[in-house]
Amino acid sequence: MPSNSAPLVVKLGGSLHASPALADWLAALKRYPRPLTIVPGGGPFADAVRAAQPAMRYNDETAHAMAVLAMEQYALALANCDPALALAASLDAIEAAHVQRRVALWRASAMVADAQDIALGWDVTSDSLAAWLAKKTGAWALLLVKSVDVSDGAPLSEIIREGVVDPALPDYLDGTPLFIAGPSSLPHAAARLADGAPPGAAIAIFPTRKFA
Repeated sequence: MPSNSAPLVVKLGGSLHASPALADWLAALKRYPRPLTIVPGGGPFADAVRAAQPAMRYNDETAHAMAVLAMEQYALALANCDPALALAASLDAIEAAHVQRRVALWRASAMVADAQDIALGWDVTSDSLAAWLAKKTGAWALLLVKSVDVSDGAPLSEIIREGVVDPALPDYLDGTPLFIAGPSSLPHAAARLADGAPPGAAIAIFPTRKFA
């Protein structure tokens, strides 16, 4: 089990934005008794960035910056839906939320814009950014909440091939334990989280390349 001070980072899939399960997941996550940070996906806001790119012809670096802003739009919407979530745009703000025993909700754009170790392009989605934040905050694990299920012990390479997570994720995990929770995990999620354990499937991670 993690120490009481080691945070858990949870990426909340943007695909859940219109699902009744979103409120249930938020309620379950708030049962977690230790420091918790939620990373919002891009959801329909990132879909709009992708859809407009062919017509406007902005490059992938610009699209990446816009997609990170899409994550921030989703964060603002979530905070409006649930005032118990504390918007946090920096490591200090995340820590302050945890000190107040609140769930930190990451506003990603400022930290990502300042980072020198994040590749710019569509291969790096909110999955990889959540892994990057997990390392920055010393998280003991990363939980990805998705709209699909995966098998317990599934190899990371397999779920990348299936398009469940982005292809850059192994480069950012750097040994952080990974769990993926889908619809079948939700009925037991609140009880698992209340016990300090992530719901979902543990993913088998194997050594991968690192950025030079």
